[in-house]
Amino acid sequence: MGASVIAETFWALVSAGAADEEGPVMRESSQGVTVVALLADPDAPTEIAQHLVRVLPARLAGTSGQERRFDVEVVSEPFTAGTEDLCTLTRRIVDRGRAESWDIVVALTDLPLHSHGRKLVVDLSHEHGLALLSLPSLGGLRFKRRALRAVEEAVLSLASPSAAGAEEPPRRQPLGRFASRLAPIHPGQIDEGETADLRYVVSGPRGYLRVLGGMVRANQPWRLVPGLSKALAAALATGAVATVNSTLWSLSEALSTPRLVIAMVGSVALMIGWLIVDAHLWHRSTEASPEARKRAALYNASTVVTVGIGVLVCYAGLLVINLLCSLFILNDRVFASMTRTPLHATEYWTLSWFVASIATVGGALGSGLESDEAIRAAAYSKREQERRRMLEDDGE
Repeated sequence: MGASVIAETFWALVSAGAADEEGPVMRESSQGVTVVALLADPDAPTEIAQHLVRVLPARLAGTSGQERRFDVEVVSEPFTAGTEDLCTLTRRIVDRGRAESWDIVVALTDLPLHSHGRKLVVDLSHEHGLALLSLPSLGGLRFKRRALRAVEEAVLSLASPSAAGAEEPPRRQPLGRFASRLAPIHPGQIDEGETADLRYVVSGPRGYLRVLGGMVRANQPWRLVPGLSKALAAALATGAVATVNSTLWSLSEALSTPRLVIAMVGSVALMIGWLIVDAHLWHRSTEASPEARKRAALYNASTVVTVGIGVLVCYAGLLVINLLCSLFILNDRVFASMTRTPLHATEYWTLSWFVASIATVGGALGSGLESDEAIRAAAYSKREQERRRMLEDDGE
């Protein structure tokens, strides 16, 4: 409760200077220049906005074909602080736009937003010249290209003369390549009294996987590897000891490929489960509504996939390191005397594979030495950490 009140107070102060203004939110362009503001949440959305600002003005000018110039600027502010409610976020964007000389505002966030049980892609208000884009709905592949296309289409739709001059903006205006037939994107429901006049959402299994991929990409699972220093140290030590153990030489020779696969899957699953349970990464919704349960399931799925990718990267690294150690340490005559099997490439590979599984179990035990904050910082983006921290505060 305290975090939400602080967030609302912050945004009330930001928009205080514009509360008494009358007339349309966006000011008219001067000298044929359209001022576009990319209002981005900190961390990943700001990085995306800074990438877009380098290429977006030229693309917009070339596509509009009206000898029009676009001046694009990036404003990094936590406009989603303390809330995921669309009406509240839209009101904040409108108030922020009133305080500046912006013609169009495109707000970018890496939080998965929802509308009527569907995952939001973008909200547009042609009357106020604003768009709210939920980046996870763009998916995890070709992310920057999709983000550029979405922002470009949104700005062109808001800047079009028909959108600015019509008394009632079209509610089913297509966004060109952004909402193609191949993408699971379609117009969404808009209630009376909402600021948005055009909304796109994703739904169905493809839409769910698309949002899940975007959430995992926002978490940047590759950061889990350097973030688990103590766990990796324990895994490397376990692997080094196991590599010179003659009993494990014999066991690796006796194991078939299916059993090696089972050992790998079991060790990886143990590492994933241990990290999630030990660091309290599992999200439990305090609400009993079906929509809240679906939202919690989506967050938990993104956590499992994020941690899983990070653990698989660690496993692959351990496999390579163990293979190099085996090539350097093992002696073919000693190995043959212990196992009665010549030391060839297959034996090197089998031993390294088996030792990587054992080392992963050792890493799971070593992860208990890491603090919960360190694991969360490695597993989540900064915005996701803030969101979960606020939910915990509200629950308390």
